[in-house]
Amino acid sequence: MHGARGDDGPFEAVRKAIWAAPPNDVIAVAADLLDRHAGGADTEVLMIDYRQTFLVRTLSTGDDVPVDNTAPGRAFASQRPVQEDGGGLAHLPLTVKGERIGILSVRLPDGGPPWLDDFAGVLARALKIADEATDRYRRLRRRTRLTLAAEMQWDLLPAPAYRASELWFAGQLEPAYAVWGDAFDWATSADRFTLTVSNGMGSGTESAELTHLAISALRNARRSGGDIVEQAELADEAVFGRHRGERLVDALLLEFELTDGRVRVIDAGSPVISRMRDGATERIAFEAQMPLGMFGDTRYVPQEFAVEPGDRLVIVSDGVHGARSPAGVLYGDAGLPQAMRATRLQDPPEAVRTMIRHYVGFHGGTEPSDDAVIVCVDWTGRDAEAGKTGPEA
Repeated sequence: MHGARGDDGPFEAVRKAIWAAPPNDVIAVAADLLDRHAGGADTEVLMIDYRQTFLVRTLSTGDDVPVDNTAPGRAFASQRPVQEDGGGLAHLPLTVKGERIGILSVRLPDGGPPWLDDFAGVLARALKIADEATDRYRRLRRRTRLTLAAEMQWDLLPAPAYRASELWFAGQLEPAYAVWGDAFDWATSADRFTLTVSNGMGSGTESAELTHLAISALRNARRSGGDIVEQAELADEAVFGRHRGERLVDALLLEFELTDGRVRVIDAGSPVISRMRDGATERIAFEAQMPLGMFGDTRYVPQEFAVEPGDRLVIVSDGVHGARSPAGVLYGDAGLPQAMRATRLQDPPEAVRTMIRHYVGFHGGTEPSDDAVIVCVDWTGRDAEAGKTGPEA
C-alpha cells in the first residue's frame, strides 16, 4: 500500500512508542498512535484464532470475522493490503517471517501516511514478542476452551510458519482445540533447516506427554550440535527409558542442506511425505525404521533425496493419510493428492489452512477419529547473491 516512509520523524516516534508499550497494552497503544499521528479511526486488530477460520476482535465488541468471504479475510489469505469503503478502510496483514498473526484494520484520511506498511510490520513484531510475556493474546485467539492436551501441544510448538530465501514452511494441527499427540518442530541455522513431524501413541494428556518427551529429546540433541541421527537415537533412548517399549512415538525427521537442496531423512514411523513437482504429485517412500522408543538402542540410518526449486513437499501424520471417508475411501489415496493440486497456487500457510478444511470436509460431517498434522514446505533454493536473507513478511 505504501512503499516508502517519507518523513521518518513521525514514524520514529510511533515506532519507539510501540516498543515501549507494556505487553498487555501493545494493541491499545498502536490504535492511539494511529489516531494521534495519522488521523486514524475505527482501528481494530484482528488476531487469527487457533483453527485459522476466524479473525478475532481485540478492541471492539461484535462478532468475530470469518476468514472466508470477507475483506479482512482476503487480506489475511492473500497477505496483501485490501481496501474497502472506497479506499477509506484499509486492512493490512500483520506477519513476521511468514507467520500470519492477524490483520490491522483502520480508517484513514487520504489513504493514510507513507509509513503505514512499516507501522504494521513493527506492530506485528511487537505482538510476537509481547505474546511471550502475557496470556492476553492467547486468551483472545481461542474461540473455545482448549483441552489440557491441546494446551500442552500448542505450548510445545514453534512458530507455525517460517519464510526465508531458500524455503517457505507452514504447519497446522487439527482438531486445533482438542489435539493430543500430533506435532511438528523445526529449526534453522546458517546451512540447514531441520524439520520433524511426530505422533505420540495414544490419546489425551498421556499422548501429549509422550510427544513432549520425544520432542524435548530431539531438541536437546539438536541444540547440542547433533544431526538427525543423534537426535533420533537420543529420543529413542529417552522414550524407551520412560516406557520400556510399551509406548512409542512415530516420527519423520528431515534435514535440508540450504546450499544445494539435499535432504537427509529418517523414517521412524507413520508420517508420510508427498512431493509436487511440475504439477504432478507423488509419495516419496523410504525404508521404514523403528518408531522412537521401541528398543532404546536402535541405530538409525539416514536416507537422502533432493529438492529442486519449485518443489512442494507436504508431510502428514497417519491421522491424515489413514483417514477414511464415510464410504471407506482413504484420504491419502484420493483426498490428499486432490487437495495438493487444488492448493498448488497458494502460499504454504494458506495451502495448509485450505488442506485442513479439505481434510475435515472429506469426513462428510462426521468427526475425524484421530488428530492430524499437515506440514507444507516450498523449496525455492538459495540465491546466488552472497549474504542475501529471506523476506521479512
